[in-house]
Amino acid sequence: MAISGQHGGNVLQMANQFGLAPNEVIDFSANINPLGMPGGLKHLFIENLSKLEQYPDIDYHVLHRQLARHHRCSQSHVVAGNGATELIFLWAQYVKPKKALLVEPSFAEYRRALTRVGCQITNYLLREDEEFRVTKRILTALSPDLDCLFLCTPNNPTGLQPDADLLFEILYRCDVMGIKLFVDESFLDFMPKTKSFSRYLKSHKNLYVLRSLTKFYALPGLRLGYMLSSDDELLQQIRDQREPWTINALAALAGEVLFDFITYHQETFEWLEKERGYLLAQLNQFNQIKVYPPSANYIFFKHLDENSDLQNHLMKHGILIRSCGNYIGLTQQFYRVAIKSHQDNQQLIAALSQVLNHG
Repeated sequence: MAISGQHGGNVLQMANQFGLAPNEVIDFSANINPLGMPGGLKHLFIENLSKLEQYPDIDYHVLHRQLARHHRCSQSHVVAGNGATELIFLWAQYVKPKKALLVEPSFAEYRRALTRVGCQITNYLLREDEEFRVTKRILTALSPDLDCLFLCTPNNPTGLQPDADLLFEILYRCDVMGIKLFVDESFLDFMPKTKSFSRYLKSHKNLYVLRSLTKFYALPGLRLGYMLSSDDELLQQIRDQREPWTINALAALAGEVLFDFITYHQETFEWLEKERGYLLAQLNQFNQIKVYPPSANYIFFKHLDENSDLQNHLMKHGILIRSCGNYIGLTQQFYRVAIKSHQDNQQLIAALSQVLNHG
């Protein structure tokens, strides 16, 4: 059985495998805003192409000032990177934790970054009989011998957001035990009613909050993310010792203005509310799959056929979904689909109907 690579968005590989041109494949495997990048940003890029002829500011002062202003925190509490993934690896490189607790299934790059620095990793497996939710059971897994805990909120690939009170209880327990808490909020922008954990930065130096600007604003090829923490010593060490100019000039420019596209934000929330409801209702009509309630812009489900080969069957219809069989704690029966435009969502449902109901 062919499964697309370690992450979603691997359209070229899968298209070649099935004899399709990449533009013949609708990609539901990558969780990117289908509205595309803000129109005003495209014009801004065109007007500022000459920036590519100069080195960017090595400290990215304007970018960091704008990020700090958005989160109402000190500029010293912000460090930007070439995508959120770079910051995961930088954090591991400079913290060098000896023992970590990873909630699984979750984003694979936490494990790769920690393994690279020789960290001993303990798995905390989410349970299917608990709907893959983070419950109070996790509190018993926290112990003073741990150096760090990684949490993805909302979790990827399950799309579930832990209860706010439980999250704070985890933070408090980690604080007391001297555990560094790394919270990945890469998809939180799709949840406007949920507050960022960055509001606790001042009183919790053991907290590190990761944010991405490429999912919500549909800029995965640009690579831009940032980390927030009141651990000024660590962040300054990263600034002083990391490689220079890892953020290109256009990415830095984007980060300086993205929060100002208010109309784009509202259009995204309106699209998501409408299409998430539509796609969820349509998926729930298939009795061959179990659908888990989404929090952000993607939906996680289980195909009840133990011999599931759903990704391959849908590729024959030009539909690429994310197989979750390579996540720790999941099997080939689990899948994730992005919520896309209404037309694309309709095509997904039509293809699923053909595969599940007609063979």
